[in-house]
Amino acid sequence: MTIDKTKTRRDLLQTMAAGGALAALPSIAFAQAAGDVPMMQLMQPSPLPDLWVGSKDAPVAMIEYASMTCPHCAHFHNETWPELKKAYIDTGKVRFVLREFPFDPLATAGFMLARCSGDDKREAVVELLFAQQANWAFKDKPLEGLQNVIRQTGMAQQTFESCLRDKALYDNVNAVRDRATKDFKVDSTPTFFINGKKVNGSIPLAEFAKIIDPLIQG
Repeated sequence: MTIDKTKTRRDLLQTMAAGGALAALPSIAFAQAAGDVPMMQLMQPSPLPDLWVGSKDAPVAMIEYASMTCPHCAHFHNETWPELKKAYIDTGKVRFVLREFPFDPLATAGFMLARCSGDDKREAVVELLFAQQANWAFKDKPLEGLQNVIRQTGMAQQTFESCLRDKALYDNVNAVRDRATKDFKVDSTPTFFINGKKVNGSIPLAEFAKIIDPLIQG
């Protein structure tokens, strides 16, 4: 998915006018992108703390930049992620982190709510939002749909509203994206860095394995 600012929905922008967020498919064949980035540069402190999944001693570090409203990202998390996690992350071979790269205020709102759910629940909320993306991201009333999905996590209405009014969090989520655009030349989602190697698109597990396995063996 590439950035398309025209996708921003008018009613959502009006809702997000006062401050913070309230105030403001399967992919085709594997394609390895140019523009690998040294791990030292990728691991410099981010505007938001990384929430890693997997062993800190894993020989491979995998960073994903995703947007909550990106269908290709949803496909990766719904179809490939469970296999990847079982084969590589749960076995201690890969350490994984998802970083925010929202394309629109609605995606920013989704990421904010995942962060407001707490560090221990953020991954589960992200997976829930991707699993039910069709129920909120592409509706006539997306914010209402988002609220209905988040309600399943037990988040109170007051917490939902206060989270989306958090201007500092709103700015930091977008700052993660802006840094990736400027420093790492990310312009589409999902974009992965696997020990610094840049890979674009929701590719199958077999294609990830072609990249990951030699790094483990080496």
